[in-house]
Amino acid sequence: MNMMSNITAGKPRKLIKPVLYTIVSNLAGILPFALLVAAARLIFEPFVHPGAALNTTGLWWLCGGLIAAMAVVYMCEIPAYRSQFRGAYGTAAEGRAHLAEHLRKLPLGFLNKRDPGDLANMMMGDFTMVEHGISHLFPQMIGALLLPFLAFAGLVFLDWRMAVAMFVAFPAAIAIVLATSGIQRKLGERHMRAKIDAANRLQEYLNGIRVIKAYHLTGTRFVRLEQAFKELMRRSIRIEGLMGPIVLSAVALIRSGLTIIIIVGINLLLGGTLDVITLVVFLLIGTRVFDPLTTALVNYAEFRYHEQAGERIVRLLQEPVMSGEGIPSGGHDVELRNVTFGYAGRPVLHDVSIRMPAGSLTALVGPSGSGKSTVLRLAARFYDAEGGQVLLGGTDVRGLEPEALLRKVSMVFQDVYLFQDTIENNIRFGKADATREEIEAAAKAARCHDFIMRLPQGYDTPVGEGGSTLSGGEKQRISIARAMLKNAPIVLLDEATASLDPENELDIQRAIDELIQGRTVIVIAHRLKTIRSAERIIVLNEGRVEEQGRHDELLALNGLYARLWRLQQETAEWKVSSKKTGQSQEAQPSDA
Repeated sequence: MNMMSNITAGKPRKLIKPVLYTIVSNLAGILPFALLVAAARLIFEPFVHPGAALNTTGLWWLCGGLIAAMAVVYMCEIPAYRSQFRGAYGTAAEGRAHLAEHLRKLPLGFLNKRDPGDLANMMMGDFTMVEHGISHLFPQMIGALLLPFLAFAGLVFLDWRMAVAMFVAFPAAIAIVLATSGIQRKLGERHMRAKIDAANRLQEYLNGIRVIKAYHLTGTRFVRLEQAFKELMRRSIRIEGLMGPIVLSAVALIRSGLTIIIIVGINLLLGGTLDVITLVVFLLIGTRVFDPLTTALVNYAEFRYHEQAGERIVRLLQEPVMSGEGIPSGGHDVELRNVTFGYAGRPVLHDVSIRMPAGSLTALVGPSGSGKSTVLRLAARFYDAEGGQVLLGGTDVRGLEPEALLRKVSMVFQDVYLFQDTIENNIRFGKADATREEIEAAAKAARCHDFIMRLPQGYDTPVGEGGSTLSGGEKQRISIARAMLKNAPIVLLDEATASLDPENELDIQRAIDELIQGRTVIVIAHRLKTIRSAERIIVLNEGRVEEQGRHDELLALNGLYARLWRLQQETAEWKVSSKKTGQSQEAQPSDA
C-alpha cells in the first residue's frame, strides 16, 4: 500500500479508475487473440486429419468476429487512455498546488534548511515522474501481468504440461528482480541526490550570474556546476550499467519459456501425447504473452525509481504545519515575554522581554546580528519561540490560527519581491477582492500612482521576475501600497529606507507616515534620525535588551544608543576624496 501511496504522491485512490479501465481494456484484448487461436485450429484441422474439409464458413464467421472484436477493443481503449492521462495530469496539477499550499504553511525555519533547487526539482521533476507512473507504468504493469495469468489459467485446461513449461522460468525471473530491489533503491537514491545537487548548483549559478560575470568566474573556473553535472552523469551511467544486466537477465529467463515449450512440445509430439494443433496454439500464445511480461519487468525497475520521487513528496507533505486554531482578539498590542530563540542551534535572542502597546511606534535598533529582524519574524509568527511567549492582544500566538494572525499584520521588507505579473496584481496581493479604485487609492497614498501612470500600460504594465524592470524605490513604494491596501492594524517595517537615494527616501518616508497612522508599528531602524519621534526605542545587543526609552532619554544614558548616534552623526559628514599620495582613495571629513 505504501508503494501505491508513493507513486501517487499520497493519493492512491487516483489509481482506481486507470487500473479498472486498463483491466477491462486488456480483457477485451483477449477476444481477438482467442478468435485467432480458433482460426488456427480450423486452418490446421485438414492437415492433422487428412480428408477433412476446410471449414471456410467458420473462418468467415471468425473474420467477422475479429472485426467486431477490434471494434470492442477500440471502444474499451478510449476510456482507459483518457482515465490514465487525465488521472495522471490531474493528480500532478492538484498535487503541485497542494504542495505549494503546504509549503506556505510550514515554518520558515524548515524551508530555510532546504535548498530552493531541491524544492523546485520536487515540484516539477518529481511530479513529472508521478505523472508518468500513473499514466504509463502502473496501468501497463497491471495489464502486462493480467494477461499471462489469464493465459495460464486457460492453457492448463488445454494441456497442463505445456502450460507449466511456458511459465516455469517466471518465478525465477521475479525472484531476481525482487532480490535486487534493495540495490536498485540505493542506486536510485544516489542518482536522485546527484540530480538535486545539479539543480541546486544550476540555480546558484543563475542567481549569482552577475557576480560570476563581475569576477570572471566563467567557463572552467566555475567548477561547482561542472562537477555537479559530471557527478549526475556518473550516477546515471552507474544506475543503467548495474540495473540493465539484472533486468535483462530476468527478461532472458522469461523469454526462455518459448524455447522450453518448443523443446517440451516436440518431445511430447514425438511421444504421441500432443497434437500439432495444440503445439501451434501454444507457440502463438507464447509469442503474445512474453512481450507484455518483458514490458512489466522493465517497467517495474522504472516504477521503483519513480516511486522514490513520490516518496519524497509524501515525506514533505507529512511535515507538520504551524498549529493553532484560535482567533485573535480585538487587542493589537504585541509583547515578547522572556523569549529565547536561535537558528540551527545558534542562539540569537536570550530571555528578551519587550512590550509594544497598541497604536504605538516602537523602533528596534542595535548592531548587526543583535536580533532585530528575529523579533519581527517572531511577531509575525514566521517562527515559534523556543522559550518564553510571543503575545498578541494578551494571547500566545502559538494558539492562534496562522492565517487569522497574518490577516492582522502588514509587512514592508527591506528587500522587496514583486511577482512576475502586472503592477495592479502585485498591489492586489494586499487584498484579493480589491477594486481598481481601491488599488489606485492605495497607490496614491504610497506616492507611486504618478510613476505608474507614466509607464507604457499604467497599472497593467507587467514587471519582471522579482520586479527587475523597476527601481528599488519604485518597488518599495509598490510594497507600501500593498500594505496600505491590506489595512492591517499591525505594521512591521524592516528598514524600508536603508538603501535608497535621498529623493526616493523622502517619498517613501511620507508614504510610511501615511501607512502607520493609528496602527501598532514595529520598525527596524538603521538610520536613527528616522525614529527620533518613536514612543519607545529598544536597543538590542547580542540578543539582549540593553537599553530602552525615548530618543532624548537614551542619549542621556550615554550608552550604546548614544554611541551609535554619534557615529552616524560623524559619518554623515564624511565624503570620499582622491589624494595623490600613492594610488589610494580615502574618506575625509567634509568641509560642508
